[in-house]
Amino acid sequence: MLDKLEAIHERYVYVEEQLSDPSVIGDMNRYKKVNKEYKDLQGIVEVYLEYRDLMGNIATANEMLKEDDPEMREMAQMELDELKSKQVEMEEQIKILLVPKDPEDDKDVVFEIRSGAGGDEASIFAGDLYRMYSRYFDLQKWKVEVISINEGTSGGYNKLVLEVSGNNVYGQLKFESGAHRVQRVPKTESQGRVHTSAATVVVMPKLELEDVNINKADLKTDTFRASGAGGQHVNKTESGVRFTHLPTGVVAESTDGRSQIKNREIAMGRLIDKIRLQQVEAHNSKVSGARRSLVGSGDRSDKIRTYNWPQNRVTDHRINLTLYNLDKIVAGDIGPVIEALIVAETARKMQEGADLE
Repeated sequence: MLDKLEAIHERYVYVEEQLSDPSVIGDMNRYKKVNKEYKDLQGIVEVYLEYRDLMGNIATANEMLKEDDPEMREMAQMELDELKSKQVEMEEQIKILLVPKDPEDDKDVVFEIRSGAGGDEASIFAGDLYRMYSRYFDLQKWKVEVISINEGTSGGYNKLVLEVSGNNVYGQLKFESGAHRVQRVPKTESQGRVHTSAATVVVMPKLELEDVNINKADLKTDTFRASGAGGQHVNKTESGVRFTHLPTGVVAESTDGRSQIKNREIAMGRLIDKIRLQQVEAHNSKVSGARRSLVGSGDRSDKIRTYNWPQNRVTDHRINLTLYNLDKIVAGDIGPVIEALIVAETARKMQEGADLE
């Protein structure tokens, strides 16, 4: 563990130096990335430096135990007991900090709610979920933009799509994806019977187009004689330009300009546009597949969480968590459920790491 922490500290020092490098400061995109890494490392480095001081104090206390003075040894033992207790606490904290972080946790999200099985009651429940999450978003001070709304015929919503942006949004919301089941007497029920309905939630990290910085070494360049309108000049000179981006296989060319210089500029612009389009298509394909895996069938039996109104109960079936404060949760106090899911996931990752050692 100490080797890992020292390596992280060395990286932190290097990144800190990069922040004062003129070449980094002059490149805004690069500066943002370096600054983000610096902030990501800062928390664990602060804990490491405190832990290193603690281990130094333990070593000093152990030396004091070798003194001839009984009173000095007694004081050293008392201090050592206190330091050892703190060592155990800090090592648990460090283990959690060393759990690999999902690189997408910091991303903003596209947040979708759809009514599932249950007819009008499912749409009404989708509206309840929307109000619950909206209140939670407000408490987190996140920004929310409504992308599309499809209202239900008897209230609520058939489908809602939101963009949620802020700090650690995907990291907080990613476990909300799946089928949410409700058990209650619907407003549309005249005989007081409890019905079961469902709505689905999908949380996907928002697409961030990567900066297309093309390395000359990654380009194959061909020039050729253009054909078509433009007179003899176009036909007699190799003004046409074709670029092949070797890492992606994307090809773009231009014969629009009269000069090779102009065609190089046009072809490069087209190449960048095509690479960006490829990013979007790959992302959309990923989203389509991920959505299917996240929500399952959307049926009542395919649930991640149950909201039971008669018993004022919420149960998250993935971690066997049951709370009897449904009224508070649907009012936006869903933080304890989200925190329990994050703790369970962290414990799972820690166990996987221990199994590999």
